[in-house]
Amino acid sequence: MRYTIDRAGKVPAYIQLYRELREDIVKGVYPYGSRLPSKRTLAEESGVGTVTVENAYALLCDEGYAEPRERSGHFVIFRESDGFEEPAESPRRAAAPKPSGSYAPEFPYTLLAKTMRRVLGDRPEDALFGRAPGAGRTELREALRRYLVRSRGIEADISQIVIGSGAEYLYGLTVRLLGRDKVYAVESPSYRKIEQVYRSSDVRCELLPLGADGIESAALRASRADVLHITPYRSFPSGVTASASKRHEYLRWAEVGRIIVEDDFESEFSVSRKPQEPLFSTAPDGRVIYINTFSRTISPALRIGYMVLPKRLVPEFSEKLGFLSCTVPTFEQLVLAELITSGDFERNINRVRRKKRRELAEKQV
Repeated sequence: MRYTIDRAGKVPAYIQLYRELREDIVKGVYPYGSRLPSKRTLAEESGVGTVTVENAYALLCDEGYAEPRERSGHFVIFRESDGFEEPAESPRRAAAPKPSGSYAPEFPYTLLAKTMRRVLGDRPEDALFGRAPGAGRTELREALRRYLVRSRGIEADISQIVIGSGAEYLYGLTVRLLGRDKVYAVESPSYRKIEQVYRSSDVRCELLPLGADGIESAALRASRADVLHITPYRSFPSGVTASASKRHEYLRWAEVGRIIVEDDFESEFSVSRKPQEPLFSTAPDGRVIYINTFSRTISPALRIGYMVLPKRLVPEFSEKLGFLSCTVPTFEQLVLAELITSGDFERNINRVRRKKRRELAEKQV
């Protein structure tokens, strides 16, 4: 199969090839268990080098769509039917991997201090002491909008982005937006404050057990939840990462009017060549609310988080919660906007990711 690569485009050739291969795998062009074209064959048909193909295949393997087999090539391990076909017998619960441990933020204090001084020196007093709009400063929301397109594949306008003082605050906003009459499901085990926030909000809360690759399919099928709260990149404290098949299972679960709250905890520090795209970017019809914070990437002391709403929920959010004041100080929002806009934020993330890849490579030697 020939793939068209836009060499003049801004997206690297290997990312373009990876995306086209991924789409064909999901569509069943390459079904489960089938062998993908050899690197040389695909390179010739697509007009790219074998290194480009190697990088594209590496991403497919990183994200659980394919796996390499020695002297045999690459084979598809993604199954569209995973989680929806009844097993012949009840499987034993897969043991979840051990947690990887918490990650200590490595953002340079000197860089943060320099940025704070620059904001104080460059901004007039009325900007620093002015009240922020309820959803957050325009500067920060615009900086986040551009950052999310570049780094996470999320395309949204600033009306969809809401700034708040940490993840727990945003969990609470989610309940107020979606309603207390709904059933909320969370991973078990999970970050304990997720369940605590939902229960303190007087909503029914289901605990769905985790297996080796995400929530157990039988538990998800049996759930009566209307809202599913997941941390697909790395669930805490188990360390479980949802496989590609499991991510698609979550999206299919939400096809009948349900909502997924995607808590993208720690995903920026993936050692993969390209961080896995969030469910938000692949959900076609607004089934996902995306939440993230800067607790890992900068510091837990910086109580700033954000959520990205599906477009269809923006009017409802404005009607129900648009009167609320933003809970993050203006100065901190402007500092964060400057860090992102200047590129310092992403450069530090890339530095930490390179460091983690080196450490992983050294352990494997």
